[in-house]
Amino acid sequence: MSKFCSPETLRDFRGRLVFTNGCFDLLHAGHVRYLQAARALGDALLVAVNSDDSVRALKGPTRPINPAEERAEMLAALECVSFVTIFDTPRVTRLVEIIRPAVYAKGGDYTLETLDPEERAALESVGTEIRLLPLVPGRSTTRIIERMREGNAD
Repeated sequence: MSKFCSPETLRDFRGRLVFTNGCFDLLHAGHVRYLQAARALGDALLVAVNSDDSVRALKGPTRPINPAEERAEMLAALECVSFVTIFDTPRVTRLVEIIRPAVYAKGGDYTLETLDPEERAALESVGTEIRLLPLVPGRSTTRIIERMREGNAD
């Protein structure tokens, strides 16, 4: 079975589905550790990847570095990732309403207060447990890009 799916195919998933989303522009150790921790919270992990247009809207005109299909392919190659989908909306509210995940995982750079209010309301309305997972210090796509621009590979 392919790991690539539409949210509708997961509507009737049997088991504890964990859901997360993000740009995942340059895959790094922080992403991998975060996704492994998220997967440990349930029976399967769905990762929703921002489309190229939504990354540009969030991060600016120079992003993404890698196209959505390639970012999704890299994520699908990870053992901890069960399913991958690409979404083209600014928020994952509609995805939450469709899949009704048991758990929503987000990185520790978020708090309950900084989650998008619309997304948080959708999560709460379908009874999803929200889990904030620790960050790997110093690991971020933004930091990698900054180091590259500085000519610093460390």
